[in-house]
Amino acid sequence: MVSARQATDDYSAVFFIEGNEVARQMRASEFGAFLDGYVGLSDLAETDVKAVLVEVGGDLLVRSLVFFRIWFDEEGRADSSWNVPIEELARKGAKGPNMGGGAIRLVCRSLCPDPQYASELWDPDMTPGNNHFQLIRKAVKANALKFRLVEPEEENIPVLRAGEQDSALDDESRTGADRARLAQLIREQRLRIKTLQSVHRDMLTEVQREHRLEIRALSNEIGDLEQKCERQSLNNEQLKQRLAERNQQYLTMQEQMASGGAVKERGDANVTAELVLLREQLDRKQRELEHRDEKLVALEQEVHELRHREPMENTVLRHLKTELVFLVAYHPGVGHLTLPYDQIETYFSNPTAYAAERCGMNEPAYLQWLAHYENPVCQQASESEAPCGEPLLRVSQPGEFRPGVDDRCEQHQP
Repeated sequence: MVSARQATDDYSAVFFIEGNEVARQMRASEFGAFLDGYVGLSDLAETDVKAVLVEVGGDLLVRSLVFFRIWFDEEGRADSSWNVPIEELARKGAKGPNMGGGAIRLVCRSLCPDPQYASELWDPDMTPGNNHFQLIRKAVKANALKFRLVEPEEENIPVLRAGEQDSALDDESRTGADRARLAQLIREQRLRIKTLQSVHRDMLTEVQREHRLEIRALSNEIGDLEQKCERQSLNNEQLKQRLAERNQQYLTMQEQMASGGAVKERGDANVTAELVLLREQLDRKQRELEHRDEKLVALEQEVHELRHREPMENTVLRHLKTELVFLVAYHPGVGHLTLPYDQIETYFSNPTAYAAERCGMNEPAYLQWLAHYENPVCQQASESEAPCGEPLLRVSQPGEFRPGVDDRCEQHQP
């Protein structure tokens, strides 16, 4: 066996987590070699790894955990710009669950003592059957890194009381233990609530991002079809105009033939040939026009189907329509808006106009109030001077804002 001081130097380890298993274990000194760039891990090339700093006591029980992320480049080397002080954070960690040796010191995204490093951390999963704390506890107990167990020193504690006094002490100790277990349970539940809130925020952000991408793609597709329809309509108008000109020429020639009297046989032949040619051209243009009209009808039908088609299963739009997922937007003066499915396209085409309408205002009036709301200062200025800039009392409701009055100080009131 080794002393507690000797063991503690080697009782820091780093676990790499993949899904619901510890994929790799190494001592803290080995992890330092990866950070220094002496060695690389080819199987982790271009991977964002979820890792945990595990500090273990001489009794092989977990004392502190730091859940952090680290990027490995295309050569499998740790990101050279990574500089999260995980050992220092471990010393400042908040109280976490009891993993056999009392409440541990815990650092994760939801419990970070230094907010500037929160984005480099991640939250453990506490779902039954997929609990990362149980996973780490099992890996530490297996002791794959061969940490040596430090035997506790026996202490001879004299017995000062007996009988009824011992019974009272036992009751008091049981009460204290019950309180400690209750406090530990409350801490664990609070931690689980924070991690669930963090997961919900991440999922909502991802859903909103996917929805924006889908809306943008559909808008681009509809815009392309509308441009095709416009071009087709323009071509149809040009063809109709040319057809009208041909008809006029044909009628003019008929009038000339009717009023010209008898003509020579050769002239009749030329006129007949030209009339045949014109009729063929007229028939061909008429067929082209009919074909273009059919294409225009097909394009308009396609645009209509795109605008009214049902979203595919397991897509964001499908979840929005069936109200499994709600899209919430925030605008000053209106607050949080839950957007109905049939108004999503209207909202994204002009969010400001949508918020103005919900306030019962037109867009210019809403923008004028919004400028006052975001910067409540006097806007009065002459041609040669800058705005007054005197601080004003902010009007928080758009409908109560009076342009030219609420955005002027007492000196510049009309």
